[in-house]
Amino acid sequence: MTDIFCVDAFAGAGGLSLGLQEAGFKLLYAFDSNPIAVRTYNRNLGKHAEAKLIEQITGDYIKQRLPKGHDTVDLLAGGPPCQGFSKQKRGAHNGDERNRLVIDFVQLVDTVKPRYFLLENVAMLGQKRGKLYTDVVLGKLGETYRLYAHFYNSADYGLAQTRDRFVVVGERRSLEPRFVVPSPTVRKWRTVGSVLRGLPEPPQDYSEHPHYANHYLAKVTPANIERFSHVPQGGGWQDIPMELRLPCHQTVDVRSGGWPDVYGRLRWDGQCPTITAGFDSFTRGRYGHPKVDRPLTPREAARLQGFPDTYIFEGNRWDVRLQIGNAVPPPLAAAIGRQISMALRGEVPIHSSGYEQQRLINLENAV
Repeated sequence: MTDIFCVDAFAGAGGLSLGLQEAGFKLLYAFDSNPIAVRTYNRNLGKHAEAKLIEQITGDYIKQRLPKGHDTVDLLAGGPPCQGFSKQKRGAHNGDERNRLVIDFVQLVDTVKPRYFLLENVAMLGQKRGKLYTDVVLGKLGETYRLYAHFYNSADYGLAQTRDRFVVVGERRSLEPRFVVPSPTVRKWRTVGSVLRGLPEPPQDYSEHPHYANHYLAKVTPANIERFSHVPQGGGWQDIPMELRLPCHQTVDVRSGGWPDVYGRLRWDGQCPTITAGFDSFTRGRYGHPKVDRPLTPREAARLQGFPDTYIFEGNRWDVRLQIGNAVPPPLAAAIGRQISMALRGEVPIHSSGYEQQRLINLENAV
């Protein structure tokens, strides 16, 4: 086998595709419902992504893009929007319409019948909240594919971010069983400081840095800057003097109440929690710069997600925040993608049926 081709569903800004490209895949086609994210994708990865809903995508629509001599896609990958499974979402999770996109992705896999598929999502999908949907994966695809489910901590794969993800890799049963969950790619977790080091301060007038795309300040009120100035590295709202705290924080027991990461300052020698679309606000989590009294810039958040500085995000400030926060970290995608690429090329040993059973058990236990 020479070229191996992948398709990226729910591609967003292209984090998953960037990692798979690094792993040796040729990017055949991608789609996403967000036209601004598609613009970012096409600017950085090639003009083969379209702004489409998954309901508009058929197996034939994908297969007609295959080059001569290829009867199916080597890898169909996708990270369906996951806000419905978020830890921060309370209430009925199975009623969130966005969660049905997982089922739509499973149906697309069943139609396209790629050699491998990769389903990426938040860790909650592999836990009790996602049982309905993992049952669909098992029931719809379990007879055709060996399923390798695993919880990944992105810090194990080169990020200075403890972003937990649940990934299911499916391997056609007609293929020899070769996929192996990748071992960590780093012996020691990277730190926030090692990632941000060397990046100059953004302009104070809120304009974009002339040499670093998407590197600009968020507009924060003087009162919030004053509050944050009292927070040490690793600290949070509990470190703000009582007279400066928000009213809701003046009545909460610092030992047990409130969200501990609100007004949180990162540690230079530590790791960042999961980057979300709210990374440029003190009130949305631990996104305060370790050494400067401000939240992270989009370029800093993109670095913490594993994007190179040459990767430019299109759109307004909200568009950029959403694309970065929703992205699959490219280094994690590359680590998993390399294992699939090696399996497709026959570069890893064949496993016994016991290995497959172990992985299936892991998927069932995950829910």
